[in-house]
Amino acid sequence: MSTAPVDWEAARSLVYTAGLAAAPPAVDVPLADTDGHTLAAPLTTLTDLPAFPTSSVDGWAVRGPGPWRVVGRVLAGGTPPPLPDDGTTVEIATGAMLPDGATAVLRVEESSRTGDGLVTGTPRAQPEWRTPGEEARRGETLLPAGSPVNPGVIGLAASCGYDTLPVRRPPRAAMLVFGDELLTAGLPGAGRVRDALGAPVPAWLRRYGAEPGHLVGPVEDTLPAHVAAIRKALEGADLVCTTGGTMHGPVDHLHPALAELNAEYVVNTVAVRPGFPMLVARIPGPDGQPRFLAGLPGNPQSAIVALVSLVAPLLAGLQGRPAPALPRVTLAEAVPGRGDFTHLALVRVDPVGGTAHPVRHVGSAMLRGLAQSDGFAVIRPGTSGEPGAQVPLVPLPLLNGERP
Repeated sequence: MSTAPVDWEAARSLVYTAGLAAAPPAVDVPLADTDGHTLAAPLTTLTDLPAFPTSSVDGWAVRGPGPWRVVGRVLAGGTPPPLPDDGTTVEIATGAMLPDGATAVLRVEESSRTGDGLVTGTPRAQPEWRTPGEEARRGETLLPAGSPVNPGVIGLAASCGYDTLPVRRPPRAAMLVFGDELLTAGLPGAGRVRDALGAPVPAWLRRYGAEPGHLVGPVEDTLPAHVAAIRKALEGADLVCTTGGTMHGPVDHLHPALAELNAEYVVNTVAVRPGFPMLVARIPGPDGQPRFLAGLPGNPQSAIVALVSLVAPLLAGLQGRPAPALPRVTLAEAVPGRGDFTHLALVRVDPVGGTAHPVRHVGSAMLRGLAQSDGFAVIRPGTSGEPGAQVPLVPLPLLNGERP
């Protein structure tokens, strides 16, 4: 079977749209359990932030000019009575509610007491309290739907008064490693090589927001073994990633297995170098809901190209997140084109100047260059990357939700 490779940008759009259409429904999850999920609705404030005026220092809430007579004390969590008259004050703690009638807050370290107990000092010109709505007004949108939930988002939601959040759960991912020639331990030799994808790919998936689980490999190089392994993996996964077998060699059983499983190709080969024999297919799950299989080439760097090209936008769609945006970098050196194919070239990015420097050791079977890189510079078909040219960058993700 032969098929015309799909344009790289078009392929990314196709898999993102397919993932978004299959995104699971929103569920309300207790706030403390939402880390790693995705907001299914905008995060809006349920109250002004802060909800009432609060002191930003320890000191004295005073009314009118001093000296001031002490009439009480207010701590965080209390509701103070109003200051009754000019010349009165209450001791106030950081975060405590400002009493009505207060005209200033005097820092404790800038105050003194007279012999008869009056408070003296000069309040600063800048108010020493936070006003209601200073951070946000009630009903204001703080984060859009599709935002990843991290500890900062959880804290913000708690400050707004949320007990639960409507979210989409992280997609569940499984991985199958194909190839009888692979070793899972020890030194390569006697015609066999180490599996360099079974260990790192789950880490990449985690950084794209998935929950890696089921990992099997190497799967026996027979069609029945491939079909059985894929079927088993689909029982508990939204996405199954496979490595190797994406071509049509004598022991490449992925395409026949997909046919037996009634799969429908979303993308079957992409006009990109390296890694063009990548694919994404949609397969009916045991519950009738669609599942996805991403076929990654067996060469290690080509497999990572497939991850950043197809798996990243697919997972973004499955989580209801925006399609990954690509920043731009300036090429410090020339990067050749690949004719009618998009060229993804590994580069190291200077964080100060934003310039991208090609790295060495970038063959399809090599990982040395990848380990020293920040991402892939995108050289469009029919072009070459000249020094000084601005081109898109596909960043390699650092942590979940960062640089997708």
